[in-house]
Amino acid sequence: MANKIALIIGAGPGIGLSFANELVGAGYTVALASRDLNNLKPLADRIGALTFKVDANSIEDIQKLFHFVENACGAPEVVLYNASARVKGDILSLNPNMVSEAVHTTAMGAFTAAQEAAKRMIPKNHGAIFFTGATASVKGFAGSSGFAMGKFAVRGLAQCLARELSAQGIHVAHFVIDGSVKSDSADDAMTADAIAKTYMAILNQPKAAWTWEIELRSKNEHF
Repeated sequence: MANKIALIIGAGPGIGLSFANELVGAGYTVALASRDLNNLKPLADRIGALTFKVDANSIEDIQKLFHFVENACGAPEVVLYNASARVKGDILSLNPNMVSEAVHTTAMGAFTAAQEAAKRMIPKNHGAIFFTGATASVKGFAGSSGFAMGKFAVRGLAQCLARELSAQGIHVAHFVIDGSVKSDSADDAMTADAIAKTYMAILNQPKAAWTWEIELRSKNEHF
């Protein structure tokens, strides 16, 4: 297929850039969106990806992003929501306003991105909407409520959309990254490059055997 477009929201030097590199290698034009482009742009230029500025905490910013990408290179047929916000602390010390902002970035940002993606994919009966999750998507830890609430919400969103959109040719998948992402693959540590290869494998699944969720961890990670 010619002119395949992918959009990664919350792109950075980790999972986002590694997945972008895989997509570029598969013939996609890739748009990387982030709040801070200073560090991202040199990396994006190296693999031939486009960059766009976005505040994932702003519904309007995400909506505008899709219009900017569409005008620049076309409507994306692959969208990864990789953005999230983390706030740590026990229930008595957490600032409710900071928790609200974190949940909004993680959950409402994911919802808005999915809605904008679906608007463009449903008429074509084709597309993929991916979400990067975490251990906190499926397991709550003490002192992590401000992060887990958003991640649990994204998992619920992905599960709903997988059932809602699969019959319309749109593959929705949620990736539980269970463990720390390392920069060095020594002793088979989980790296962004290794994770990205699984993202591509899910993207290339035949429609007769789609996965809506997969957990990823290194061989040394306890679970």
